[in-house]
Amino acid sequence: MKTLVLLRGLPGAGKSTLASMFNGAAHFEADMYFMIDGEYKFDGSKLPEAHQLCQLWTKNAMKDSTETIVVSNTLTQQWELDKYYELAKEHDYRVISLVVENRHGGKNIHNVPDEVLDKMEERFELKLK
Repeated sequence: MKTLVLLRGLPGAGKSTLASMFNGAAHFEADMYFMIDGEYKFDGSKLPEAHQLCQLWTKNAMKDSTETIVVSNTLTQQWELDKYYELAKEHDYRVISLVVENRHGGKNIHNVPDEVLDKMEERFELKLK
């Protein structure tokens, strides 16, 4: 069965590392948008565009009937997941949503400030529809 795996969690939790363990899966994340010449160059003003592109990559992989697709983004709230669930329904994918916790002391490699991490943690919805 075609499967969409959504890896949710705060920066530094290990989402990208876990995604790399899905051998043969297509893997997408908004952070890929900010990779320029092998360097991560974040621009918060372009975050909506980065997420739209991640959704487009996912949709295109679904159109190609890619067996397993992994999306690793923070996905802190239901509305951030809704588009992926819509795509999965439209293309007949089952969805597995996993929360990746940072219990290993992982550091976010994108230098997200502590106050931003705290706000993300406060709005993180564990119970979703």
